[in-house]
Amino acid sequence: MLKKSFLTLALAAMLATIPLLVSAQDATQEATEAAQTATEIQKICLVTDVGRVNDGTFNQYAYNGMTKAAEDFSLDNTFIETQAVADYGTNIDTCANEGYDIIVTVGFLIGDATKAAAIAHPDIYFIGVDQYVEAGPTNYVGVQFREDQAGFLVGAMAAMVANEKGATKIAGVYGIDVPAVKRYRNGYEQGALFVNPDWVVGENILGNYEKSFTDPAAGASTARQYIGEGAAVIFGAGGPTGSGAIKEAAKSGVFVIGVDQDEYFTTFAEGKTEGAANLITSALKRVDVGVYDMVEALVNGDMASFPGGSNYVLDVANGGITFAPAHDATVTPAISARITMLQDMLQGLVGVDPQTGDLAPMATPEAK
Repeated sequence: MLKKSFLTLALAAMLATIPLLVSAQDATQEATEAAQTATEIQKICLVTDVGRVNDGTFNQYAYNGMTKAAEDFSLDNTFIETQAVADYGTNIDTCANEGYDIIVTVGFLIGDATKAAAIAHPDIYFIGVDQYVEAGPTNYVGVQFREDQAGFLVGAMAAMVANEKGATKIAGVYGIDVPAVKRYRNGYEQGALFVNPDWVVGENILGNYEKSFTDPAAGASTARQYIGEGAAVIFGAGGPTGSGAIKEAAKSGVFVIGVDQDEYFTTFAEGKTEGAANLITSALKRVDVGVYDMVEALVNGDMASFPGGSNYVLDVANGGITFAPAHDATVTPAISARITMLQDMLQGLVGVDPQTGDLAPMATPEAK
């Protein structure tokens, strides 16, 4: 691993993220669109990724952001639960044909269908969660997150907890290898290596991509495999599939880490589900904030804050990425303090490409 000082990394990261930032729209166009938007936004529709709107992680967080905005701004709202990938386009068209002013679509895999719909319906605004938009139509914005930063934080925590237990293995159970999931995984592994530089990915840090985001049984099966191999902490990052993994591991007495939302309140039912005391944290990406912010900008006619044709990026620096408290789990104050300090320092890359989610070795931090 290439070694660099952490402060140098942070400075380099500030430059590295510039391609994701958005230039201002033409002032005349902004004024026109703002006048239209302020009077036209009345209805909002959300199309989930494959799975339920109450999945406890990704879809649900997007739905929460949509419903809060609808309540705050008195918008009519509805949602459609996607049953299969083949339904993406049909579900979006249903929202469009029923006259919704804003359509929120959830997930990387629905991105192509969302872009096509945005081109076909220039009078409707589209908010695509986890969709990278490059030179897209101006009525379409991608809401992106630095999952690598969240993964880094919980990976460091997992390694510290394993060290306290005298263990030498941790693991991750992941969904389909789309960019957001790859950012989670690679960030998690880099965070663990930051704490234990002598560890080896594949030996001390186990991990596997699953074929679906909606297969809790597959996640549980992989978790049992990693428990058998001696993993002391298991991170689940893949919707209900990942949640299935951490539920199985937690009830078996293994420490676990949730994703997207604080899974203490969803997957573990506010501590009522067996194993809740083994949930040490969750890697949080504020999908609700991302959706809410873009809806608010449109309702207020603030087109300078709606980066149409590009991306709205949430990270540690703007509060879009963080980690959840341990709740019922016993995590020493020293570990919590170290992770908080690490979050305060973490302003950029953690060895992961912010667009693709692949490793970016030149930015790998020096192990501590």
